Amino acid sequence: MGRRVQLAGASDLVPDRHGAAQTHRRDGGRGHRPGHDSEANAIEQAYKLGEALGLPVWNQDEAGPYQAIPQPGPSWQPTTEPARQPQEYIRGGTAKLLTLFRPATGAVRALGVTSATNAVLHPWLKTELTAILATCPPARAGAPGRTWSDWDWHPDAHRLDAHLPPVRMLLIWDNLAGHHSQTMVPWCADHGIVPLFTPLSGSWLNMAESLQRIIVGRALAGQHPQSAQELIAWLEATVRGWNAAPSGRAPAGTPSAAPPGSPADPSLDATDRLQLKGQPHDK
Repeated sequence: MGRRVQLAGASDLVPDRHGAAQTHRRDGGRGHRPGHDSEANAIEQAYKLGEALGLPVWNQDEAGPYQAIPQPGPSWQPTTEPARQPQEYIRGGTAKLLTLFRPATGAVRALGVTSATNAVLHPWLKTELTAILATCPPARAGAPGRTWSDWDWHPDAHRLDAHLPPVRMLLIWDNLAGHHSQTMVPWCADHGIVPLFTPLSGSWLNMAESLQRIIVGRALAGQHPQSAQELIAWLEATVRGWNAAPSGRAPAGTPSAAPPGSPADPSLDATDRLQLKGQPHDK
């Protein structure tokens, strides 16, 4: 078994005047959330160490639904001809965007759909993850970060190492019921993919959400899509444009490094930064 990746023992929370910082319960009180700190720490270490250990770190999320109606937002218009939206309109359906995002390179894999049920999401995800794994070098058993106990915070995680293949990829996604499917999770395990689920109230740890706000803002701001098919076409075209010049993470240790998709990312224009700061994420 290889050298274990050292995960932090506690979150980097600011202590209060009465002692160590405490997390808030859903009922508004204070207390411990089982697994909350461990999940967050595992994701933090994945961002910090995963790529350096030769493990591609991908984020997955489903954006939307977005309606085929006049969309708010800025647009370029002649000074005397402001953009006008119709007072009455017919709803043209909705669309969602299945997204895989690799923060280290800025690469995006996405598919526009009219629904994101497990029957739609899981086949697409398996196809994309299989294609990604095909580009990865063979896993070196025993190398740092390649054992499941390096990343799984459950106390019995070391038992997985004897039954599962070496880790090849880290997948960060939200803690939704569909992501805990009895078919999807075992499939990931059999292919050396460690699913890291965001903790309660911790979906902000999934950087695909920041990327999606940029994509959706570029595709739809100030526009009036007429149908779900037009929504999908615009979203997918914007993803292709993004991939033509993706924004990735600066090398580790760079003082000016900013997470891709964050308001401080120097590759983003002013409109993108406003999207990140002012637009809530649709869920």
